Amino acid sequence: MADKDQEVARAVDIDIDGARDQWQLANECPLALVYHQRNYAVMLASPRDLTDFAYGFSISERVVSDASEIKSVRAETNVLGIDLHMEIDEKRLERLDLTQRRRHLVGASGCGLCGLDNADQFLARLPRVAAVRPTTDAMDKAMAAFSAHQQLNQQTHSVHGAAWVSLAGDIIAVREDVGRHNAVDKLLGARARAALAGEAFPDGFLMVSSRCSFEIVEKGARHNVGALLSISAPTALALDKAEEAGLQLYARAPQGIARF
Repeated sequence: MADKDQEVARAVDIDIDGARDQWQLANECPLALVYHQRNYAVMLASPRDLTDFAYGFSISERVVSDASEIKSVRAETNVLGIDLHMEIDEKRLERLDLTQRRRHLVGASGCGLCGLDNADQFLARLPRVAAVRPTTDAMDKAMAAFSAHQQLNQQTHSVHGAAWVSLAGDIIAVREDVGRHNAVDKLLGARARAALAGEAFPDGFLMVSSRCSFEIVEKGARHNVGALLSISAPTALALDKAEEAGLQLYARAPQGIARF
């Protein structure tokens, strides 16, 4: 199945003060992540850019250490949703403790941590990254252009976006999803795949249309992101973990761009 074979939005009739109109609703569906026929997690996600999601999620979750350890990705549609089958390097599979790390619950589209067995699994120390300090002009430029690049959100007004931005402020790639953490995994997966193909994204930073929560920082650190620009301020835990990783946080503020 191709990444975008699934319908990502459907039109419904609405009433606005007696006037009839249509609204495009974003679809979300259960997405089961399966490694070598072993169920790992079920997430609720937008059914698009699934190969990017497979790569991004696998690295974020430390199932693999880099994109080269993923050998194949195959999506299968069923009556309940989509099964995303992945074959990974055997040495990674041997180290993968599915009993300890498995998720017992469905991961909601708004939750990147649902179902983990204990707090230690998401409070593990993050790797150090090389901090990046983009200019205010570059961040302002990217923020101003962000909305126009979020095509699904323009249709539905209900999905999150994640973008890779060059140090000049140019938006290189955008991915969207009903879940903010899914959008980040898709974007970082696309970046990892590009590097694997010898077409690495230029140096730059991650930009998200959502608040900056802990799991966004964690994903950035796992993917060696040096700076993160968000639409709203980070949580206290997000800032603590960003400082631990050396990842520089920025957020849009009424007076301009705030650096934390």
